[in-house]
Amino acid sequence: MGPEYSKPDTAVGPSVARQRMMALAWPLILSNITVPLLGLVDTAVVGHLPDSRYLGGVTLGATLFSFLFWGFGFLRMGTTGWTAQAHGRGDVSAVLRLLGQSLLLALGIGLALIALHPWLIAIGLTLLDGSPVVTAEAEIYARIRMASAPAVLANYALIGWFLGRGYSKVTLALMVINNTVNILLDLLFVVGLGMATDGVALASVIADYLTLATGLGLALWAWRDWGWPRVRGVLNDAVGYRRLLSVNGALFVRTLCLLFAFAFFHAQGASLGDTTLAANAVLLQFVLLASYGLDGFAHATESLVGQRIGAADEPGFKAVVRAATEWSMLMAGLASLVFLLVGDALIAVLTDLSAVRVMAGSYLIWVVAMPLLAAASYLLDGIFIGATKPRAMRDTMIAALFLVYLPVWWLAQPLGNHGLWLAFIAFTVARSVLLGTVFARAWRRGSWFTAEDRRARPA
Repeated sequence: MGPEYSKPDTAVGPSVARQRMMALAWPLILSNITVPLLGLVDTAVVGHLPDSRYLGGVTLGATLFSFLFWGFGFLRMGTTGWTAQAHGRGDVSAVLRLLGQSLLLALGIGLALIALHPWLIAIGLTLLDGSPVVTAEAEIYARIRMASAPAVLANYALIGWFLGRGYSKVTLALMVINNTVNILLDLLFVVGLGMATDGVALASVIADYLTLATGLGLALWAWRDWGWPRVRGVLNDAVGYRRLLSVNGALFVRTLCLLFAFAFFHAQGASLGDTTLAANAVLLQFVLLASYGLDGFAHATESLVGQRIGAADEPGFKAVVRAATEWSMLMAGLASLVFLLVGDALIAVLTDLSAVRVMAGSYLIWVVAMPLLAAASYLLDGIFIGATKPRAMRDTMIAALFLVYLPVWWLAQPLGNHGLWLAFIAFTVARSVLLGTVFARAWRRGSWFTAEDRRARPA
């Protein structure tokens, strides 16, 4: 990196698109894999404490924050699309301004969450409905963990910015730093110093801020090299903020719908009995495993699509979409094949409860089909995020949720848990079909590079 801004190539062919897709995707896949490792260590460390309430409290508190922070994942997605397009144009001022605006937006939301934390924690833990003893431990965890809100959200913005510029290895490095520090501090605080729930929460807070410091250091190094005078308008560019908020608002609604879909699935599974709930939880780990690969290629697609649109390279855009489709379908096919061949063995690894194993095995066919049926929804999300067209994502998500998911569930209730999985699969397919229809219409019309699109980009 030097003082001269390195603009992406003006044209990208099919073979180059395939190579860049894999080069961007593999660090993202690895960074995804690091996430459950932290959860395993948290569970192992707290699970060896003398009272089970500590494990329950950490689990409940971590669930609350997974949903709370995931709801603001738009800070990552919205930043990636705009940054990739500015990077594709070689517009250094816009690239740097987007970094400042996204970080300030993340800081503002993070501080608001801290200010509102007594009500957010109370409402969230009430909805999670744990026992009084476990809820008390979860509240200890939550009150400490909330201090990391500005850091977590700012890290989302930083990761989105680095990804938009095509630096997926930086995102991998940040994730590795975060999880490694978190794991080491877990061991220090809980095993070494005898702390409990509070130690696990404090470890996460410190890790989040150390990750933020590292990311800011890397970003400010780039900013310094390119010159501070270019970005004097960061704090007072109202148009830029409106564009970011417009994109992020649509992504926020879309994410809330997705969160509701998963929460509804868990709630309905729980209503069918504890064994069914446990079996579904095991099978959803399969969905999570498949998402590591599919998300990696989807995130790479966001970056490459945004850069091609920014460079006004329509042949390159089409080459990227084709490459993303090829890699995504290959990954989905491999995941489905693995689940088909060794699904029962994986279930046995995840649980030693015979009743849960038997029930999970009876519903395994649904998760065998899931990667192939869900691949298009991941891919299309990546394309629309890179193109900064989240309204289509929002509208099709709402339609899939209320016109397909809930009606299918209602009609399929006599089928029990099979009906619930059918509704979830139908929801996934509906997302793909509806968003795919929007994409196909724009593809046929060649409307990804209209004058309106160019005017909508931040300058």
